[in-house]
Amino acid sequence: MTTSVPSGTRAWLPIAADCILAIAIVASAFGAMASSIPDRDALLGSIALAAVRGSIAVFTAEFALRAWAAIQKGHGATYVASFAGAIDLAVVLPGWAALFSDALASAAGIAGILALLKLWRFLPALAILGAVLMREGKALAAALAAMLVLLALVSTFMFHLEREAQPEIFRSIPHALWWGIVTMATVGYGDMAPVTLAGRVFGGLTMTLGIAMFAVPAGIIATGFADELRKREVMVTWRSVARVPLFSRLDANRVSEIAGMLKPGIVPAHSVIVRRGDAADAMFFVMEGEVEVELQPHPVRLGPGEFFGEMALVSGLRRNATVSSVTECRLLRLHVADFRRLAEANPEILDEIRKVAAGRAGRDGEQATPGR
Repeated sequence: MTTSVPSGTRAWLPIAADCILAIAIVASAFGAMASSIPDRDALLGSIALAAVRGSIAVFTAEFALRAWAAIQKGHGATYVASFAGAIDLAVVLPGWAALFSDALASAAGIAGILALLKLWRFLPALAILGAVLMREGKALAAALAAMLVLLALVSTFMFHLEREAQPEIFRSIPHALWWGIVTMATVGYGDMAPVTLAGRVFGGLTMTLGIAMFAVPAGIIATGFADELRKREVMVTWRSVARVPLFSRLDANRVSEIAGMLKPGIVPAHSVIVRRGDAADAMFFVMEGEVEVELQPHPVRLGPGEFFGEMALVSGLRRNATVSSVTECRLLRLHVADFRRLAEANPEILDEIRKVAAGRAGRDGEQATPGR
């Protein structure tokens, strides 16, 4: 006999699970930090231990449930080998080991901080950053290799320039590597500084080169981040366009072409989108939310998948109705120039738009054609 879970409960379960996981992540980080305080009192030690144990229990249950779900789908090994599975395992195993061995307490503290990486499930920016690092790995590795080569070169030169003036500070090339790191990073702690004229001139050149070299990986990551955001935005737009009934029968290439024309936007609730008497410069597709067309004698409401503003583009007349958002809406905007290109390339879509408009006009009268 199977029991069904009420739909309301099913809706709250993911939210409750996310809240418990977020609390466990914060508790894990707190416990790891608090347990490192050498002169902590007994109360703080007890709270830290309880936080660590409670978070380990939550992470263990989460890992077991995710692994079980992956095994049921035939992807158990894939989950463990993935970034998310590796992080989950790296947090759980040292935590359990530390409960039975004091020698692994430091590993447990590191694992407690590693739990912060699990926040990527709540912060899309971390997932985007991970995708950028994976995609730009070769370019970043090349930039890092160039930095290491430059670090070795400048440290070697500085060692030979300063070893006679400061034999105790620049004792060897490995010792000079510390100077190279802090100089290229423009940190300059002052514990190792050149005193000869040649050394100071070379140090200034090294700082300049360091700024240029650090700008390379920063530029790679920034460009990759922007490209990833743009790609995800295009994918979201593509999926939104594919769900519009007007475009549902088109192939993927046509949908991609149309998605490139449409501009997404968010409209707050109770905002005017188009006004009666305005010149028509675009038509709109409702992806989320609801809009109201102010018509007489009764307003008309349009929801996801419907569109408005097309008749003014087809006829070249001004809009004869004001359209406002009832709730916060996500709209796709098709500019008049792109509308004409779309109509020329896809006459069947233009025919469908005219049929929908004619049906609305026949049902509600000429004034009841929404958004014109």
